[in-house]
Parts: sequence; structure tokens; C-alpha cells
Amino acid sequence: MHSKPVRTSVLAAAGVLGLALSACAAETGTDSGSGGGADEVTFAVPSWVGAQANAAVAGKILEDELGVEAELKQMDEPVAFDALHSGKADAILEDWGGVPKKEELYVEDKGTVVKGGDLGVTGHIGWFVPKYFADEHPEVLDYKNLNDFADEFRTSESGGKGQFIGAAPSYTSYDQHLIDNLDLDYQILPTGSEAAQLTEIERLYEAKEPFLTYWWDPQWMNAEIDMVEVRLPEYTEGCNEPAEQTACGYDTLPLQKYFNADFAENGGDAAEFLKNFQWSTEDQNEVARLIKGEGLSADEAAARWIEGNEDVWKQWLPAS
Repeated sequence: MHSKPVRTSVLAAAGVLGLALSACAAETGTDSGSGGGADEVTFAVPSWVGAQANAAVAGKILEDELGVEAELKQMDEPVAFDALHSGKADAILEDWGGVPKKEELYVEDKGTVVKGGDLGVTGHIGWFVPKYFADEHPEVLDYKNLNDFADEFRTSESGGKGQFIGAAPSYTSYDQHLIDNLDLDYQILPTGSEAAQLTEIERLYEAKEPFLTYWWDPQWMNAEIDMVEVRLPEYTEGCNEPAEQTACGYDTLPLQKYFNADFAENGGDAAEFLKNFQWSTEDQNEVARLIKGEGLSADEAAARWIEGNEDVWKQWLPAS
């Protein structure tokens, strides 16, 4: 047990989150405090800034209000579900349904991971172009016409095809399958990270250049740039299974929380607080904007949001 909570800072620029797990937490997923609940919580935090915002706010409130230490460790969804299963992590606060096989294995078959409820944020992925280009060429908003614009999107790096700005490798993406199965004359530009993708989009947007990109909401930059979605074939349940045969757009879904099952049952006030944790897309985008747009540390951004939104987060605290 820790005598004093020590805040783990989120190093947003480096994407390195947290410290090593204690031996007890690694084995059980919780440390047992005097009240029978957890006195330390380990968050699995995907690399995108919205996920960092969730964990930064939840972790700071846990420490400041409940005296529970929060450790934030960067883990993409596949690794996060393994960690939840083994007890090396207690909670992931934002899951996009990107690992259905692991979800089925650990949640439905083994019962070592449990659903933690809605985050309160609705997620959507799609293909987007800047509004200034869509205004001039409204027909680009139908995927059937994209090949007519391949020359407009061609760059020196796209091998004579139209350039498609791709997502970070760890993000849920069917873009190459869509390009192949819809016979689109495009080449994906790999960006390597969310930060690199946003930098490239900012550069093109400021220059009023045409571009086609993987894009999503919640995304803090949506408050600063105006993007319009290209209509892909309608999403229907199971249309992206198997992934290689995907010829449909992306789903719109309420983002979910997942917990290690032992933590969910025995984590006491910490587990109850995280089950109650639910905020809006606007809340998340505000904290993300403070981190990426204004350059605050995740801890500073969380503190600023917490100070101005007591009426929201007080409702998440366990009943006394």
C-alpha cells in the first residue's frame, strides 16, 4: 500500500505514460486498501490525445478526491485487453471496438474482463476532405467519384495515384481494404502517429491544398478546421468481417470502458468512480485542445478542466 499518492505525469509529446507496475498490482490488478478497495489504479491509455484526456482527468480526481494513486501506461487496444486480462492494467476508458476477437475471448469466454459502461462520447471514423475543396467540387463527396479526383490529390510521394493520408498504425482502419475492394486509384501515405498526421493536415489546410484523409470525432482540431465527410458505402453490422473483405464505411458507436474483472468487483470506491465516469465529446475535446492546441501538460489540462467543471465530476464520486 502506498502511504502517499504520487501523480504520474502524462508526457504527451513523447507519448510515454506512467511508471512500472507494483508487483501486487501486476498480480491482482488492484492493491487492497484499508477499506477493501483499490489504493492504486493502472490505466491502459491508447496513444491518441482524447484517450490521454480521459485518463488524465480520471486519474487526477482519483488522487485528489479519493487518495488513490493513478498510474497511466500507454497501451494500444490489443495490448490493453491482454493487460486487463492478466491484471497488469485495471481499466481502459476509451475502446473503439477495434479488437473484437480479444473482446470475445476475455469478456465472453474467460470472464476476466468486464464492460465498464459508456464513456459518454460517440466515436465516428470516416474519410474527409476540407470544406473549401468540397465547396468547389461537391461531387467529391461520393466515393464513386473519387477516381475522378485522383490527379487533384496526387503528390510526389503517391506513385502516380491519388494520395490518401492514413492513420497512425495502431488506429482502427480498413482503408487499404476499402481502396482495394472499391477499386480506388489511391496510395496511402503512412503518417506513423496522430501528431504527424495532424501536422500534415494543418500544413495542407493552411495552404488551402486539396487532400483526402482518414479522420474521426472526437478530435479537438475539428474546432479549428472545417472538414466534410465523403460518403462511403453504408455500414451494416458485420460488413467489415473479415477485415480483408471490407467494402463499407465505418460505424458510429458509443465508446466503451472496460475493466479487469477483479478490479471491477473488488476495487471499491475507485471502481465505482470509474463506472460513474462519463463525460461529453465537448468535454474531452476541450481537455485534448489544452494538451495539443495550447501545449499544457496532461496534468495541467486536467486540473484546468476540473476547476471549471465541478458540477460534472462531483456526480462521479461514490456516494458517501
